[in-house]
Amino acid sequence: MSSDSGAPVPAVSIVVPVRNEADNVAPLVAEIVAALDGRWVYEIVYVNDGSTDVTADRLANLMAIHPELRQVRHARSSGQSAAVRTGVRFARGAIVATLDGDGQNNPIFLRDLVATLERGGDRVGLVAGQRVGRKDTGFKKFQSRVANGVRSVVLRDGTRDTGCGLKAFRREVFLSLPYFDGLHRFLPALVRREGFEIAYVDVIDRPRHAGVSNYGFFDRLWIGIMDLAGVWWLIRRKKSSPVATEVKSEVNSNVG
Repeated sequence: MSSDSGAPVPAVSIVVPVRNEADNVAPLVAEIVAALDGRWVYEIVYVNDGSTDVTADRLANLMAIHPELRQVRHARSSGQSAAVRTGVRFARGAIVATLDGDGQNNPIFLRDLVATLERGGDRVGLVAGQRVGRKDTGFKKFQSRVANGVRSVVLRDGTRDTGCGLKAFRREVFLSLPYFDGLHRFLPALVRREGFEIAYVDVIDRPRHAGVSNYGFFDRLWIGIMDLAGVWWLIRRKKSSPVATEVKSEVNSNVG
């Protein structure tokens, strides 16, 4: 299938949320291209979440070199969940994969994520990266362990690490989920709630290329707790969809 411009419609869309990551854009785009070229028809959708540095300019320059690269901009920063959702909405591929824009997620693992989702067929709704050898500070790793532990006990989602930005899912599944700020942290529980299976791929973490963290896991503790309570409520209130069939009208041949 081709778009109106004659270019083939991408099968896979890579969504990258960024805020003030100017020095990380070029090396990460190069790695994504190297990882995916020749494997799928793909596009890269960068969501510029209200950056105040030269991220927009760096992306514009790269778009002249890489026709598969697109930039979507928020007028002001709206947060990582909003940026991911915007990217999925603008994505043209039936399969969407995400990764963080700071370079800590190695794009080489996008291959395994997408291939695992394809092998899983309709029963698998999400493939989640699970970090090993994390390169964050000791305090940040401690925060994540606590948050993941509490979430696992409350939601029983079977996932040891929901904070990893490397994920792959079907676009229509993601857009069917209830949206709220913080959604990206609870994808396994919410996708499982819809009746899909979750698959996992171990990924190797690495230090960010440049700059400082702009998005964090459970940045605001109390809002994180409220989100957790809300997802627990959603799961508890989920009901099975009724079986329904359309009744066709029947023409009585004896009439008249």
